[in-house]
Amino acid sequence: MANIPLTIQGQTGFDQYVDQAAGEPLTGRSIETVQVNVGLKCNLACHHCHVESSPKRTEQMSWQTMLDVLAAARMAGAQTLDITGGAPEMHPRFCDFVDAAIKQKLAVMVRTNLTIMLVDGYKDLPQFYADRGVHLVASLPCYLPNNVDKQRGRHVYRDSIEVIQRLNRIGYGSNSDKVLDLVYNPLGPTLPPEQKKLEKAYRVALFDQFDIRFNNLYAITNIAIGRFLHDLARDGKAEAYQQLLRDAFNPQTLEGLMCRHQLHVGHDGTMFDCDFNYALGLPMTGTLRHVRDFEPTRFMQRRIATGEHCFACTAGCGSSCGGALA
Repeated sequence: MANIPLTIQGQTGFDQYVDQAAGEPLTGRSIETVQVNVGLKCNLACHHCHVESSPKRTEQMSWQTMLDVLAAARMAGAQTLDITGGAPEMHPRFCDFVDAAIKQKLAVMVRTNLTIMLVDGYKDLPQFYADRGVHLVASLPCYLPNNVDKQRGRHVYRDSIEVIQRLNRIGYGSNSDKVLDLVYNPLGPTLPPEQKKLEKAYRVALFDQFDIRFNNLYAITNIAIGRFLHDLARDGKAEAYQQLLRDAFNPQTLEGLMCRHQLHVGHDGTMFDCDFNYALGLPMTGTLRHVRDFEPTRFMQRRIATGEHCFACTAGCGSSCGGALA
């Protein structure tokens, strides 16, 4: 399957499903969150990584663009800055960016792979986060070690558990101002289990084995782009997985889709409807392109750009950066 939107009479196939279910195209509803990918360098190279981060990537956001992002958040009246990567912590001005956002009264959320906090030069991050009350969203795609290591690399499970235990010791997972959420995604081309039931299984397994505590579990559907799509295509499973997602289309997920409630900014300052469109290089509709030119009214009036990959966000219980939608 091609890694591009399927167009039918000027619409993507996904647009047609939306029009039939809602009677109107997808448009913005609010700008609650500004999500920003500060760079693609990472200490890991996970199989499911849709932006294909790795230690070899060099792309990173300039400081001026970071300031432009904060200005856009202020103009939008956003409440949250959601920082992702790569391993976002590897950006040389990451800590400055967090502090500038907090000074602006933004709640700061960081999407971390956990293991970066064991690398020399980053071992003080747990206390940095705790001192500032940064909300951590951490990838732990299973509570079983073999599944995690198969997806993310050798010893990643062991290292992730060690970091979570360190975070627990300084209040993460139990204090209201130190939120630690975990992220699950399936190992292969299947839909996630029901989120609340899976969260209970995580709590029991991690507490019984490691005395670990966390706040919430997000169950996120794998998007058929990037390395995950390459693996599906190699195994001859790409079309079957995409059909599974189409067949599981759930109209009840449409109102809560993350693209309707956030602005996403790529490492070069280009604006996108979501992180997955950023990974595909699928730009926003209209004439707005760079975050320095952001204007809230025009942004809210745009028609959201979609493609076949969007079926993952509407399949079953739905999927977003905050987990299930329905």
